[in-house]
Amino acid sequence: MLKQLSIFAENKKGTMQQITQILFENDVNILGSVNNDSAEYGIVRMVVSDPDKAEQALQAAGYMTRQTDVLGVEVVDQPGNLNSLLKTLLETNIDIDYIYLSFNRESGCPIMVFHVPDVYETEASLKSKGYTVL
Repeated sequence: MLKQLSIFAENKKGTMQQITQILFENDVNILGSVNNDSAEYGIVRMVVSDPDKAEQALQAAGYMTRQTDVLGVEVVDQPGNLNSLLKTLLETNIDIDYIYLSFNRESGCPIMVFHVPDVYETEASLKSKGYTVL
């Protein structure tokens, strides 16, 4: 299981650069991210190398943050593997709230990052079917 950092940020020019600058200054590496925006505010969701350190630094800079458990599932980089993973989740009646991509820097394999209603159930189900869950 991975920890995801959600950052609630004003949707204005330069905000992402400010966030990445804070992470850079605190030696925190971004391993995967997705942005969801609206007219005034957005949510930046990230898996980072040190979520606690990142959260403290961003909160000190005035950002509202939250940590959430997410699953990382490593897949082989070839056509159809994401489809197979999604099919497995569908067949086991597991809903996906959202998904985004990262990758394993050691193996070079893609990692699909999932937010699901029950991370423990999903983790057990995927492991029982042979998936590598981080």
